[in-house]
Amino acid sequence: MTMPDEEPVWLDDAAGPVVRPYAVTGGRAKPANSFNVVAIVLSTRSAPPSEVGIAPEQAKIIHLCQRPLALAEVAAHLSLPLGTIRVLLDGLIAQGFVQVNEPRQAATLPDDSVFEALINGLRQL
Repeated sequence: MTMPDEEPVWLDDAAGPVVRPYAVTGGRAKPANSFNVVAIVLSTRSAPPSEVGIAPEQAKIIHLCQRPLALAEVAAHLSLPLGTIRVLLDGLIAQGFVQVNEPRQAATLPDDSVFEALINGLRQL
């Protein structure tokens, strides 16, 4: 509690401005995609002028992804939840600003005995 003549102390100055994810996505909450967190995001062209109607966060994604980045890295750089990034990517993909490449799935995974042997071997180190 602060006294009337004291200024309140904020303990979370490093947090910066708080903006709800739905405000960033224009109210959209569900992405049309279900990209894996390790999917690679790559810009197909440079950031457009601001009058094209790209949100500031989308422009940041385009700028960041001039080199390939995983979806999780994009979210970390922008300090936004993965779901929010997925929603923002929907618009960028539709406008042709980015492409997203999913990781290839292995044709067959080894059975659990391989993983158990690996874990046991690591424990013995």
